[in-house]
Amino acid sequence: MNYFSLLFCLLFFSFAFSQNSISGIVVDENKNPLPGASIYFDGTTFSTVSNDDGKFSLYYTTKSNSLLAISYVGYETQYLKNTDNVSNLTIQLKEANNALQEVVVSRKDRFSRKEKLKIFRAYFLGTTSNAKRTTILNEDQLILNYNELTNTLVARCYEPLVIQNTALGYKLNYELVDFEVNFWTLSIKPQDATRSYYAGLCRFTETENSDKIEKKRKKAFEGSQMQFFRNMANNVWGKNHFVILKNKLQDIPANNFTVTDSEEFKQVIVANQADKRYENNFRAKFILLYNMDKQSEILFDTEVFYIDKFGNNSHIDKITFSGAIAKSKVADMLPLNYGME
Repeated sequence: MNYFSLLFCLLFFSFAFSQNSISGIVVDENKNPLPGASIYFDGTTFSTVSNDDGKFSLYYTTKSNSLLAISYVGYETQYLKNTDNVSNLTIQLKEANNALQEVVVSRKDRFSRKEKLKIFRAYFLGTTSNAKRTTILNEDQLILNYNELTNTLVARCYEPLVIQNTALGYKLNYELVDFEVNFWTLSIKPQDATRSYYAGLCRFTETENSDKIEKKRKKAFEGSQMQFFRNMANNVWGKNHFVILKNKLQDIPANNFTVTDSEEFKQVIVANQADKRYENNFRAKFILLYNMDKQSEILFDTEVFYIDKFGNNSHIDKITFSGAIAKSKVADMLPLNYGME
């Protein structure tokens, strides 16, 4: 079975923000203010921009456990954590060195840009109905390269991708940190893909809010990775939510996961499967059913991980989904603070 790693803007993970406002100034290496810099909590709608003097104040109604990102076109994005009770921050950004861009652009491979863009859209935006109504507005800035030694499609971008999602009523600024699709042979066909991976940081801006949009958001949330981890943290299981199957039989979650409170997040201990055939590959594997219908598979390669109240998990590289959940990509993403404002 092919496993597709779906990483929802969670490249880094932090656990502590205890205040409802953060303020400071954004400057360059010469201490000159940078007006119009973006300051936001990764994966949320909590964001602001610096004024003409480079100063900013960011207010938010719900405590966020995401990294604070500070970005400015032409400069390296800076990430901060543990910013509770901090004000009058001075954030100095360095100019980005994009010398690599010229090298990558000059490379040519046997696949056309049209072919590579098609694969990129499928494995970044997805192929759902929401994906069909989602557009990357600055797609021409993408750098796409196929490595024939590893049969891997790689994507880079030196400015945030601007993504318009008319289905869910959001505009995203997505800083693409990594994107790869691996193929088992020298091919760029979807049926030959064996693994896909993307990671980055994003800022959500709501562009529409109607009953119709809210219904679509609710549908995107139901059965999602975000809902799964929120439910796990709150011990919400059952036929109208998620159930787990092990060896094709429904199993009791408490026999497999020990969930305990730990400050502002939940600690989860995954019980090791007894089958020694899997010992060197992963710790546990389960079939997930949402509403006794949507089927996914989840593989744990970690004994302990943590979940915050937003549904963030601390070991995104150690927990892999395939099936229904993995089909939902950026076009089906919701802000981490969805339903919690």
